[in-house]
Amino acid sequence: MRKWILHIACVFVFICSSCSNESVETYVATPSPLQIPQLFEDNILNPVIPIDNPQTVEGIALGKRLFFDPILSSDNSQACADCHAPENAFSDADRFSDGVDGIRGNRNSMPLFNLAWHYDEKFFWDGSAFSLEHQAFVPVSDPIEMKSSWTQLETELQQHLEYPNLFQQAFGTSKIDSTLVTKAIAQFERTLISSNSKFDKFLLNEATLTPEELNGFNVFMDETKGDCFHCHGSDKNPLWTDNMFHNNGLDAVITDLGLGEVTGDPADNGKFKSPSLRNLAFTAPYMHDGRFETLEEVINHYSEGLQNSPTIDPLMKKVAQGGVQLSSQDKADLKAFLLSLSDYEFISNPNFLNQ
Repeated sequence: MRKWILHIACVFVFICSSCSNESVETYVATPSPLQIPQLFEDNILNPVIPIDNPQTVEGIALGKRLFFDPILSSDNSQACADCHAPENAFSDADRFSDGVDGIRGNRNSMPLFNLAWHYDEKFFWDGSAFSLEHQAFVPVSDPIEMKSSWTQLETELQQHLEYPNLFQQAFGTSKIDSTLVTKAIAQFERTLISSNSKFDKFLLNEATLTPEELNGFNVFMDETKGDCFHCHGSDKNPLWTDNMFHNNGLDAVITDLGLGEVTGDPADNGKFKSPSLRNLAFTAPYMHDGRFETLEEVINHYSEGLQNSPTIDPLMKKVAQGGVQLSSQDKADLKAFLLSLSDYEFISNPNFLNQ
């Protein structure tokens, strides 16, 4: 009799437990898929969105708030946006960014846009961060940048009056950790899509280029002239970069190893990621170390300033002549074309601003 009663009790508990589990609804944030521009849809592969970090309204909003919040730094003095300012296409107008202690790094802050189309998922100039989430993870504890610790930051966010509820809304939990912080920031960064330059409108038959801009595009595409398209794409690649790593002849003696520091392969020394040519009107200075203040200097480098070295990219075919030797007119027209790739609506988009 006693065993029978115990059996009935166990069955009752199991049934109650099952009913209780059935009544619990799994929290799901509001989906917010990326709005893919027509030129991207027509010409390149779909963006990379991690299965474990889908785009949501709540996640994007949280990521935006974190991006602009100096709470991420050790002394609450600097936010991501201090080195990635919207008006500079989310880059830094200074050659090197100041960290919380006023210490400067040795590389220029990369602009942030069209990041969801980095198919190899290698970020930073040297490719040292794999995935956009990890790219957001690194600066917080970097001793030159935000100089915080994730333990400290998690505690501050957990004790904040608003953040636990915002994480609950975005991820279904109020327990905050570094994984969720970087997921939110990455969601916001993936929304930073730039696709509405004058040249984009030209390709969509919505604008007309000047004769100078048209000739500049031809110079860009001509292997006997600018020969720029191998690394920076074409009218069929709206990213305007191959997102690969090249030694573009900046130095005869390489002191910053770039990709070589990451891979340990001497053949990679002096190689850096090709930046997009979009938004050049806003992203000066140029190159991984910000050595060139103007587009004229950049163009002169490829025209007459190439430096040979053991790992020089084979695409720098005229390094023996110092460069491609453009005429003054072709240089001016090339600059005009490059500036036509700048998206003025991008830098003023209210969805990307701290409002």
